[in-house]
Amino acid sequence: QVQLVESGGGLVQPGGSLRLSCAASGISFRSNDMGWYRQATGKERELVAIITSRRITNYTDSVKGRFTVSRDNTLNTVYLQMDSLKPEDTAVYYCWSHEFYDYWGQGTQVTVSS
Repeated sequence: QVQLVESGGGLVQPGGSLRLSCAASGISFRSNDMGWYRQATGKERELVAIITSRRITNYTDSVKGRFTVSRDNTLNTVYLQMDSLKPEDTAVYYCWSHEFYDYWGQGTQVTVSS
């Protein structure tokens, strides 16, 4: 059974930082592309960042220079370091994995507000 379990969300002030983690099980982690999507209230889910099985990274333009995606294949975990957070980053963040199929975590809320 595939499980992607996110953690690290919460409330942070503008300009602050958070680090999200996603622990994966039931997949061949090293072979999977991993990433993060987010969905704000009333908006469609959008790609935030991905890191491929070969560690190639890609980011949506709005987070470039502020967010960093990384992975630890020994821990089967993918991370999203979020710095210089803005109110518009407020959303539910979902972990994503893909090899032959797409899998999703349950989501973790990130709220950026003063």
